[in-house]
Amino acid sequence: MEPNTKNHKPKLKLAVYWAAACGGCCVSVLDVHEKLYQVTELADLVFWPIALDIKYKDVEALPHGFIDVTLFNGAIRNSENQYMAMLLREKSKIMVAYGSCAHLGGIPGLANFSNREAIFDRVYHTSESTVNSTGTIPLPNVEVPEGTLHIPVFFDEVKPLDKVVCVDYYLPGCPPQTERLLEVFTAIATGAELPSKKSVIGAWDKTQCDECERKKSDKKTIKRFFRPFEVEDDGETCFLEQGILCMGPATRGGCGYRCIKGNAPCRGCYGPPPDVHDPGAKMMSAIGTMIDSNAPEEISEIVDQIADPAGTFYRFSLPASIIRRRIS
Repeated sequence: MEPNTKNHKPKLKLAVYWAAACGGCCVSVLDVHEKLYQVTELADLVFWPIALDIKYKDVEALPHGFIDVTLFNGAIRNSENQYMAMLLREKSKIMVAYGSCAHLGGIPGLANFSNREAIFDRVYHTSESTVNSTGTIPLPNVEVPEGTLHIPVFFDEVKPLDKVVCVDYYLPGCPPQTERLLEVFTAIATGAELPSKKSVIGAWDKTQCDECERKKSDKKTIKRFFRPFEVEDDGETCFLEQGILCMGPATRGGCGYRCIKGNAPCRGCYGPPPDVHDPGAKMMSAIGTMIDSNAPEEISEIVDQIADPAGTFYRFSLPASIIRRRIS
């Protein structure tokens, strides 16, 4: 007897790729736990280097548009990242910038405060643990008795995914919340109506502050900035009103503000809301409205207490910001 396939819907073909990132985004895919069965009911994994023995040549052999959805996590740091971004874009119907690094550049993007030459000098010449009497540095091509060794070219700057290929959707977070991944994936798999292309999905248009339930006032309260370990958080009052830097005013909501619920300030991994083009500028504006002083010298002294303002305000977003990178 022939199986009834009249109402059978073919499974999606799903790919996951890890570029310049820590691996947390891949772990977040596994964090669906038993709900992984829901995913496998809707999709077949056709490419995921950390989980499947599939080679790049196998992807190259696929027809154009063969993959329904690619979750691309990680920034573009080197030529291999760039090549795979372009290849997977060619083979995929939907390309999702999955996580902060693909979305905005992420933590790897902080390297844009430096450049390739300075990074190589530090890593291979001057770091405290380096022993390199010959001054050797990695080269893309090296001749050895067995032939030529090839490694990726290390770029001078880190780029978010959409600076290299066209991105259909952005799913933010470091890593994205598993619940949001399931919601978005299920919507794609079931043919539900999706936002317009180029949209940030699985997140709010409002800020973390709109979602956060900590107590806030309209008073100017900041007389001093503290690092989190320097002050005892009362667990109830807005971090900023306690003088602890929190990126909530410049960050999308939608993650459930879990860091704040765990008594840690927001660091900005969900990226800026749609009306904010530069999270660093937004944070400086927010802080300026809260400093309790009208004296320029005192204001300057208070601001000088902020440790690593550039690294704090652009922790996840430097390559996608107005600043973007160091000019050599």
